[in-house]
Amino acid sequence: MTDASMPTPEKGRHSVSLTAPDARTRKRAQAEKRFQAYGIIAIATGLFFLVVLFTSILSEGIPAFKRTVVSVEFTLTQQDREEAESELFKTKAYSNLFVTALKTELDERGLNVDINEDAIERLLGKVGGTIRTFYSENPDKLGQPVRFDLAASSRVDGYYKGRVTREAMQDSRFLQKSDLDLVDAMEKAGIIKQAFNWPFITGADSGVDNPGGAGIGASVVGSFFMMLVVLALSLPIGVAASIYLEEFAPQNRFTDLIEVNISNLAAVPSIVFGILGLAVFIQFMHLPQSAPLVGGLVLTLMTLPTIIISTRASLKAVPPSIRDAALGVGASKMQAVFHHVLPLAAPGILTGTIIGLAQALGETAPLLLIGMVGFVARGYPDGFVAGFTEANSAMPAQIYTWASRADVAFYEKAWGGIIILLMFLLTMNIIAIILRRRFERRW
Repeated sequence: MTDASMPTPEKGRHSVSLTAPDARTRKRAQAEKRFQAYGIIAIATGLFFLVVLFTSILSEGIPAFKRTVVSVEFTLTQQDREEAESELFKTKAYSNLFVTALKTELDERGLNVDINEDAIERLLGKVGGTIRTFYSENPDKLGQPVRFDLAASSRVDGYYKGRVTREAMQDSRFLQKSDLDLVDAMEKAGIIKQAFNWPFITGADSGVDNPGGAGIGASVVGSFFMMLVVLALSLPIGVAASIYLEEFAPQNRFTDLIEVNISNLAAVPSIVFGILGLAVFIQFMHLPQSAPLVGGLVLTLMTLPTIIISTRASLKAVPPSIRDAALGVGASKMQAVFHHVLPLAAPGILTGTIIGLAQALGETAPLLLIGMVGFVARGYPDGFVAGFTEANSAMPAQIYTWASRADVAFYEKAWGGIIILLMFLLTMNIIAIILRRRFERRW
């Protein structure tokens, strides 16, 4: 029977097409499309909140990188200095000379404003001490015009940035409404301006009455020395423990107990490690309190479980054929691990280590318990060894200290500190990506 003579099925209600999907296939296709839509919505939602987060951080923190300065040209003669040094209140005498210079500069620009020493102190702080210190360190500048860029007080800075308004403010010992007339006059004269706030990046914390002079530089140094301790201890200890547990340790109840405890330690709250560090390193071992060495030891204990878990996962991801091939050509167990398995697992190990360090860099609770709070960082350490043993703070603790203070200017500093902290974290993640690409091997 030929194909032409074969009966063709009649088109009817019960005929089935090979190209048209049936009801069950259409249902599965619709479910797949809904799942893809849910995934797109989830990603879009996450990106939206990420954009909101970064926008909030940048909008609140960028003003911290600008400060309001008063730029005045000042000439101090030898006679003026001798007269000021002969006075009983020397800094007051220098302040009066500065007020006279500022008054002269405003008069030359056609602005007649009442200026007194009290108003200048509220606007600029102790100007006399700053000028006296400068000429004591630079006596060759006597008789020459010198332009001083003096930082304005936090209230004046807030008025210049819009945080302080005439309607909302009240007269206080920090700022009076009449002082704002002088600020407006100096703005018209171009004497007051905004400049990049280098002291915020390079300076140390200040008192609660001087938010304008607060800086995060000393805390950055404290975090750096603390991360050196964490890296020097957690990387070799974590990798060695991972290699032993994954490659050499026998499978028994003891090793099972160790693995369970490592997994549990990774989930322990960080404040518990802070209590442990306070009891063991400070109270029992009598290590220096508030030192980056102690902070590094505490964060090492907290970081070790993360590094061990990630390192074991990287070692386990290496195919067994690599080990078998090395053993098959006569290599010992140690040679197979260190010459073949470990180089292939290096990208994952480095990535896990950088992630663990980034997590440690952002921890605050354990540092507060061992005394690494913001106000202990009064300056930079005297040397490399002193950087580990002298009292200092860390970036997260410094940010927490600023955020807990009442002045709004400190709140702005906290947002700026968050930006610097995020830059460090971003740098560490970029290093992790570069190292992963550098050591990555394919098999």
